[in-house]
Amino acid sequence: MSIIEQRRTEFRAQENTYQIVVSTRTDVDRAEPTPRVMITLEAGGPGGEQVAEGSLDLDVAVAATVADLVAEELLSATGEGRPQRRRSAGRPAQQGRPWSEEMDAELENRWLAGESVAQIAAYFERTPGGIRARLPRVGCDPEKPGCYLPVPPSRRTDLDEGEAT
Repeated sequence: MSIIEQRRTEFRAQENTYQIVVSTRTDVDRAEPTPRVMITLEAGGPGGEQVAEGSLDLDVAVAATVADLVAEELLSATGEGRPQRRRSAGRPAQQGRPWSEEMDAELENRWLAGESVAQIAAYFERTPGGIRARLPRVGCDPEKPGCYLPVPPSRRTDLDEGEAT
């Protein structure tokens, strides 16, 4: 096992002291090393008595889902209820997620091939506004379908100017 990153947090809430350790590691002894997350929680009351203890060992791919499920079930079990979400449940699946280099290249290719913003948004499962905002980052002109952004005069080289004439 090889620890990649470890974070320790200690805080007080009401009269209890909580210690949380989150470790990201890779099991190098397996045929295919898989990234894992280990979460350990300990909590002590005002007299030092233990009020909580436990740990979870998760595959990184399911950590976010498990965190949501645990939070939802804990809030449900205590009668607190889940806080209202800011975004609607009908939002595109990839909205707000990071872009990869491969996705940027595919965005550029689709734009230059003449696809509309709506078609590209549907393909990437993102909003049309998100697509329009990303186009300049890959050098494409969101105002002119199928076109790159022009090179500004301050960044033109002698070669660029020679090609223009």
